[in-house]
Amino acid sequence: MLKVLGLTVLLSFSGVVMATSVADSHTEMAGCESCHKDGDPSADMTYENETCVSCHGSLKELDGEMHLQHDGIITCSDCHVVHEEVSANDSCASCH
Repeated sequence: MLKVLGLTVLLSFSGVVMATSVADSHTEMAGCESCHKDGDPSADMTYENETCVSCHGSLKELDGEMHLQHDGIITCSDCHVVHEEVSANDSCASCH
């Protein structure tokens, strides 16, 4: 009985674990469809990037000099590698 109680308590906290990537946090909200049309990635990521902008705003509207400098040059997914945990420095280093 004590093992069952311990397992129940342990499993109740398993949903509290924080998301490790952008995709994890969005999947928790509404599944893959929160970013991907019909749950599948588009070939050119246009749909996904438009979805980012529809919720978060354009690069002009976002805080931070790094967003404003890149407006019209790159898209959200060029910097935000959503299915991997990537630091900002690693993301910038891919171009700079």
